[in-house]
Amino acid sequence: MKKMQLMVLCAALVMLLFSCGTATPAIASETGIAVLERIMLGGVLQWVLIRGVNTANPLLLFLHGGPGTPAIPFEHEMRDLEKAFTVVIWDQRGAGKSYNSTIPKQTMNIGQFVSDTHELIQLLLARFKQEKLYLVGHSWGSVLGVLTVQKYPELISAYVGVGQIADMTENERLSYEFVLQKARESGNREAITELKNIHPPYKGNTAALMVERKWLGKFGGVLYGESDFDKLIDMAKASPEYSLVDLLNIEPGSLFTTQCVWDELLTINFFTQAPSLDVPVYFFLGRHDYTTPFVLAEKYFHQLKAKKGKHLIWFEKSAHIIILEESQKFMSLLMTKVLPETRE
Repeated sequence: MKKMQLMVLCAALVMLLFSCGTATPAIASETGIAVLERIMLGGVLQWVLIRGVNTANPLLLFLHGGPGTPAIPFEHEMRDLEKAFTVVIWDQRGAGKSYNSTIPKQTMNIGQFVSDTHELIQLLLARFKQEKLYLVGHSWGSVLGVLTVQKYPELISAYVGVGQIADMTENERLSYEFVLQKARESGNREAITELKNIHPPYKGNTAALMVERKWLGKFGGVLYGESDFDKLIDMAKASPEYSLVDLLNIEPGSLFTTQCVWDELLTINFFTQAPSLDVPVYFFLGRHDYTTPFVLAEKYFHQLKAKKGKHLIWFEKSAHIIILEESQKFMSLLMTKVLPETRE
């Protein structure tokens, strides 16, 4: 009898692990929406979170970074955006809630991610009866953002590049130089030894990339003034939309996605591949960002041709995660600058 009770208890615990974090808090508005749901994109079920106080407000689609680092577990830190936008946060194929070990590796390529993005945009515009939406791309998401804007400018009201990627090979060289310099300045022999054994841009060697990223985080190139990711971890744990299983899937999903797309990502050079964009463009850059080094993003901004206008805004107290490091400024700029300047 005790064995049966134990089995029932274990089954209940397993169900609890999978069921918690599969809903989002309601919004007290008759015109609002608050849904967490799976939709089919490119033949793979993927999770999207849609929230806003008025579905007549403009749509804002957020493309997360990584590759493979989900944004749904951090959306609760950006809830003010729901007052002005219908906010859509999407865990891309292979990331977070959308991670599944059975996803065919051959579908994990930049072209498919852009296709998924386009398909999602079409679904959203049809569902909410709108003609365009606002597109925010963070880090890896800024690659998808630029490529999507380039192919489908007629669907985009404005593009906001956060931690914008410009040239991935040069990106990794500059990031590595920063980390090695910090290691030498601090006399960190362990860091120096590990870094001297790797060489950017880590083609075919994501293990070396992870070594560089480990020290980048410790030396403040990801979160300004921080040497670990405890703040991000605590934020993710507080997410009402993420279960324990979802949280545990973040790391394998990120590794899976990075291993699949890294070498292709190294071919990205927007100086030559995307010298112009036919939508209003905003770059939000962290002054201390060495994950996507700010000097490279700034250089791309100045060379970029944007007939409908371009704007560069600095976040002086941020490195790479400005959406959380200076979240109030990030949200305020979207609502009080980007929206009124571009709303048709």
